[in-house]
Amino acid sequence: MTDSNARDSLEATHERNREQRLTGIKRWVDYIKSHEPDDWGAQQNRLVDSQLESARQSDIDIEHRQRVDRAGRERSR
Repeated sequence: MTDSNARDSLEATHERNREQRLTGIKRWVDYIKSHEPDDWGAQQNRLVDSQLESARQSDIDIEHRQRVDRAGRERSR
């Protein structure tokens, strides 16, 4: 495989990942438009809470940790 083939393969992977993210975003937008906030709000809260907890448990530097802690406190207000 030449460098250009590897670069083409990486670009194709990036494009495929981008398309998958956009598809997921569009699906979420359709879902929140067709369901009441009471239905999707709790789901979104669980997702955000799990992401914050994961960030807290990861091996991150103190500045990043402090930003995560602040974001969690601001979110829970």
